[in-house]
Amino acid sequence: MEITVNQNGTDLTLTPIGRLDTTTAPQLQTTINENIRDVTDLTFDLSKLVYLSSAGLRVLMNAQKTMKQQGKMRITHVNEDIMDIFEMTGLTDVFRFE
Repeated sequence: MEITVNQNGTDLTLTPIGRLDTTTAPQLQTTINENIRDVTDLTFDLSKLVYLSSAGLRVLMNAQKTMKQQGKMRITHVNEDIMDIFEMTGLTDVFRFE
């Protein structure tokens, strides 16, 4: 998986490309940990994500927990297949989607 990082001041946008699964979730977690300090607006652009597993959901939930203390988090450009995963797991009420 590749992750595009775009930081502008306290705004951070992360775009994971490919599969976010057990193998690649630690990579996203590391990227978050390295860049989240002083971030008040975190966006996950999922436009290039083709697969999302429970390990990936766990990373997103951890980021949400951190951002509740620092600012806000949103998830954007979610395709239908990935949105189905959020709906099946009941997480559509947990995250802010745009």
